[in-house]
Amino acid sequence: MSTFMAKAETIERRWFVIDAAGESLGRTAVKAANILRGKHRPEFTPHVDCGEYVIIINADKAVLTGRKLEQKYYHHHSGYIGGLKSIQYKTMMATRPEMAMELAVKRMLPANTIGRKSMTRLHIYAGAEHAHAAQKPIVLD
Repeated sequence: MSTFMAKAETIERRWFVIDAAGESLGRTAVKAANILRGKHRPEFTPHVDCGEYVIIINADKAVLTGRKLEQKYYHHHSGYIGGLKSIQYKTMMATRPEMAMELAVKRMLPANTIGRKSMTRLHIYAGAEHAHAAQKPIVLD
């Protein structure tokens, strides 16, 4: 008996909706990353992109536990001398909650072509409405 290897052409991709209201930012990101990667499927193959589409709604209502709102910072560098920029998560969640969720999911995916391709299937919305009703997404608890 040989081992089954999934092929990217034969994968049927479904759409899933995750509601982040009242949920921890990290736990919501883990759910999304596992679905984007395809780890929930029985035919998961590590070197093949078997993931599915994910819609995250209510990203602005996601919760950071403990004192992370005050203590956690997002750092990025422009590449120039003295170009380190830091944004406190309290500010980020108030102004751009989609970015905070996107960064959390992105850092849970592999840093290769499969991870970059998986990020194109992620759709994040701050409110409860999304524009993907035509795809008939499955609501996850």
